[in-house]
Amino acid sequence: MVSLPHPYVLHGAVSAPCLCCRKGKDQFDNLEKHTQWGIDVLEKYIKFVKERTEIELSYAKQLRNLSKKYQPKKNSKEEEEYRYTSTRAFLATLNEMNDYAGQHEVISENMTSLITGELTRYVQELKQERKSHFHDGRKAQQHIETCWKQLEASKRRFERDCKEADRAQQYFEKMDADINVTKADVEKARQQAQLRHQMAEDSKAEYSSTLQKFNSEQHEHYYTHIPNIFQKIQEMEERRIVRIGESMKTFAEVDRQVIPIIGKCLDEITKAAEAVDHKNDSQMVIEAFKSGFEPPGDIDFEDFTQPMKRTVSESSLSNSRGDGKSEPKFGSKSKGKLWPFIKKNKPPPPPPASASPSAVPNGPQSPKQQKEPLSHRFNEFMTSKPKIHCFRSLKRGGAGPEDFSNLPPEQRRKKLQQKVDELNRDIQKEMDQRDALTKMKDVYIKNPQMGDAASVDHRLAELGQNIEKLRLEVQKFEGWLAEVEGRLPARTEQPRRQSGVYEAQNPSGVNSCAQDRESSPDGSYTEEQSQETEMKVPATDFDDEFDDEEPLPTIGTCKALYTFEGQNEGTISVAEGEMLYVIEEDKGDGWTRIRRNEDEEGYVPTSYVEVYLDKNAKDVHKPLQKISE
Repeated sequence: MVSLPHPYVLHGAVSAPCLCCRKGKDQFDNLEKHTQWGIDVLEKYIKFVKERTEIELSYAKQLRNLSKKYQPKKNSKEEEEYRYTSTRAFLATLNEMNDYAGQHEVISENMTSLITGELTRYVQELKQERKSHFHDGRKAQQHIETCWKQLEASKRRFERDCKEADRAQQYFEKMDADINVTKADVEKARQQAQLRHQMAEDSKAEYSSTLQKFNSEQHEHYYTHIPNIFQKIQEMEERRIVRIGESMKTFAEVDRQVIPIIGKCLDEITKAAEAVDHKNDSQMVIEAFKSGFEPPGDIDFEDFTQPMKRTVSESSLSNSRGDGKSEPKFGSKSKGKLWPFIKKNKPPPPPPASASPSAVPNGPQSPKQQKEPLSHRFNEFMTSKPKIHCFRSLKRGGAGPEDFSNLPPEQRRKKLQQKVDELNRDIQKEMDQRDALTKMKDVYIKNPQMGDAASVDHRLAELGQNIEKLRLEVQKFEGWLAEVEGRLPARTEQPRRQSGVYEAQNPSGVNSCAQDRESSPDGSYTEEQSQETEMKVPATDFDDEFDDEEPLPTIGTCKALYTFEGQNEGTISVAEGEMLYVIEEDKGDGWTRIRRNEDEEGYVPTSYVEVYLDKNAKDVHKPLQKISE
C-alpha cells in the first residue's frame, strides 16, 4: 500500500486551517471505504475456499460410494470371480480409489483448518482494529475542530474589544475638544476610553494565547497524531494483503502435500493392471469348468451287407426277424437305467466279455457276430438327453443330490473337496468353543464364586454331539471324494470304444435326472415322446463315460404297502404285501430303487413301500467298473 500524503501538505497554507480539517476528514472517508473493500475481498476469498472444501468432501463421498457399490458382496458368487487377475486388478482399483477419496477429504480438512478457520478469526480481529483506528482519527478531528472554534471565538472577541476601544477614544477626543462640555463629562469619557483600551489589551493577550495553543495543537495533529493513525491503518492494510497472499500459498501447498500419496494410488492401479495375466486366467477357467469326461472313441463300422450274401429263404427270414427282436435286448441294459419314467422292458444281463476280434476296439467285425441296428444308436442318444437336461437344471438353481453325482467327475471332485474343507472349518470352530468352555469350567471349579461349573456341561455335551455329527459328515464326503478320485482316469489315457459293448448310465445320475424332471415344467417324458425323439436325433457319444456296471448290492428290504403299476420306463410293478430288496435309497426325489430278482429291478414311489435298511450294509455307492475289465 502506498503511503498517503499528509492532508496539511496537500492543501497548503496555515491561513486556511478549516479547509485542511475538511480535507483531512475526506481522507478518512476514503481510507474507510478502501479498508472496508479489503475486508470484503478477504471474506470473498474465505467463501471461495469454503465452497472448495465442500466440493472436495462431496467428491470424496461420491468416490467412496462408487467404490463401495462395485465391491464384491460377502458370501456371494462375486467373491469367486475375484480369483482372476483381471478382476483382482479391478478390486485393487476400487481399493485405491477409496484411498484416493481419502486424500480429497484430507484436502478439505486442511483447507478448513489452515485457511477458512484462520482467516475467519483474522477478519474479526481486523474489523476490531480498523474500528479502533478510525475511532482515534475521528476523535483527533473533533479535537482540532474544537480548538479551531475556540480560536475563532477569541479572535472575534479581540476584534470587538478593539473596535469599542477605538470608538471610546474618538468620543473622548470629541468631548475634550468641545468647550461647552463640562470637565466632569470629559473625565468620564477619558475613563471610559481607558477601560476599553484595557479590555482590548486583555482580549489581545487571550487571543494571542489561544492562537499559540491552537497552532501547537494543529502542529501536533497534522504532524504527529494523524500520521500515526494513517501509519497504523497502512500497516493494518499491508498485513491484510500479506495474509491473503499467504493463504493463497497455503491453498496450493495443501494440494501439493497429497500429490505424492495420490501418485502412489495411481502407481498401485498401474501395477495391478500390469499384473493381469491372460494365460493364468484362461488356465483357471479351464480348471474350473473341465468335466473330467474322456473323449469318445471311434465308432465301429457296421457291415449291413453280410445278410445280402446269404441266400434269402423263408427260414432265414424268420431267423432274421427273431434276431431283430433279440438284438435290442442284447446289451440294452443302459436303456433301463437311463430314464426312470420311460416304459421299461426286463433288463437283460450284460453281454459277456469276449476275446474275439469283434471285441477288440476298432478291430474287424466277425460276419457271424450279431450286430445291433443303427436305431439302437439313436435310442442311446435319446436316453442320454435327460442327462443333459439335468445339467441345465443346475443352471436354473434346482437342488442337486447331496453327493453331487449330477456333476461331471472333475466338477464333482472340486465340490466334494470344498464341502470337506467347509466341514473341517466347522469342526475347528466347534472345537475352539469346546476348549473355551472347558477353560471356563476349570475357572468355575477353582473359583466357585465366579459361576456354576455345572452350567456349562449341557453346552459341552451339545458341542461334543455336533463335533461327532460333523466328523461323520466328513467321513461320508471323504468316501465320495475317494470314490471320485479313484474313478477319474489318468490324464494320458486315450479311451476307445469297444465294439459290441454299449455302456450303461450311472444310477446316481438317473436319480438326479428324475429329481430334475419332477421340478421341471418340461419333464413328463412318455414312451411315445421317446420314440419320436429317437427317430429325430443322430447318435451321440455323450454317455461313453457311463459304462455297464455290476449289479448294485442289497442295502435292505422293503414291504409294499400298496399296489403299484409300473407303466413307465424305469419303474417296476409291485403287489401289496410283497417283500423286495432295496438297492438304492430315496435321494430326495420321492423314488426308491428295488429289486425282485436278478433280472427285475426298478423304481417305486417311496410312499408305497416300508423300507428296512440293513445297518451292516456298506459301500452302497460302489464305483462304476467297466465290463470290459
